[in-house]
Amino acid sequence: MKKFLSLFLCGIFIFCAFCLPAGAAEFGEEVTAKSAILMDAATGKVLFEHNADEALPPASVTKIMTLLLVFEAIDGGTLALSDMVTASETAASMGGTQIFLEVGEQMCVEDLIKSVVISSANDAACALAEHIAGSESAFVAKMNERARALGMTSTNFENTNGLDDTTQNHVTSARDIAIMSRELMKHEKIFDYTTVWMDTVRNGEFGLSNTNRLLRTYSGCTGLKTGSTSKAKFCISATAKRGDLSLIAVVMGAPTRDERNTLAAKMLDFGFANYALFAEKEAVLDEIKLTGGVKETLKIKKEGYSALLEKGDIAKIKTVCELPESVAAPVKKGDVIGTVTYKCGETVLGKANIVADEDGEKMGFFTMMWRILRAALCARESE
Repeated sequence: MKKFLSLFLCGIFIFCAFCLPAGAAEFGEEVTAKSAILMDAATGKVLFEHNADEALPPASVTKIMTLLLVFEAIDGGTLALSDMVTASETAASMGGTQIFLEVGEQMCVEDLIKSVVISSANDAACALAEHIAGSESAFVAKMNERARALGMTSTNFENTNGLDDTTQNHVTSARDIAIMSRELMKHEKIFDYTTVWMDTVRNGEFGLSNTNRLLRTYSGCTGLKTGSTSKAKFCISATAKRGDLSLIAVVMGAPTRDERNTLAAKMLDFGFANYALFAEKEAVLDEIKLTGGVKETLKIKKEGYSALLEKGDIAKIKTVCELPESVAAPVKKGDVIGTVTYKCGETVLGKANIVADEDGEKMGFFTMMWRILRAALCARESE
């Protein structure tokens, strides 16, 4: 009887293992924070969420949007790291964490960025905002405008730093924080600051120490921003990269700093353990025949493609290329010539376009006559 029962149980196990469909990976840890989300930075795919759309006070995680506008100004050419910023009375009066700017004190943009990122300095954030927009209120208007453009539907900013003693409705959500974190991460210069544990400003006279302890305790941590107030409790947007996979773990309203950091680390562990990024870079392909063109062939390339999948599905990916043998002139650079479809089993993951990598001009009358003549001469010579 025991032998029969053992064989029966083994049979059930084998059936479940091989015949039933496997479920998606699930995050099984307890969430003690009010809100949390885990997002892939490359694709924006959400891997786990808990109450991710509730509007909550974000504390200094607010500064992610402040920094995004700063780096967009730098990339846009209206601000330089070497520009000198003069501290106003408003900036110098900021409370909370600060570098104690004095009214009229001048500091370069780069040192102010370091102060915001590493030490979460509220006065430095305000000084940068005033320098860019003329006033903090004008900069806050830009913050809210940018949030709407990014699709951050649960967000309303009232200041640049997250101080919430006097705010009425300074809120955002875990999902919105992940969205703006992902956008800031596109400016890779930010990691020159978010990965620094200690630094100085004022020619080495004032020390900065990073508020993100995960930099010291979590392998692959790259940032991004912490925050805490009595109203917001403990918040973080924690970013980490291992291999090609870069993740964003957002925690809001955790009861303690340790619980915040532990939850963020467990979410990141879950992501790295269960998911992998499939990515193909942009690639030049063999030239295609161009009919009726000045040139007889056309340069083409395949656009890049990436998808986040459970690790076991990566080996199942297949590609289907659809490309004609020739294309008729005229063709403009960037015109879609064909597609590459990516499939996992029978599920279509997405497509990458095959595009013209140059203009393919249509031949004129004299070019056409010359080709006809040349073809006739070649045929005569071969007889």
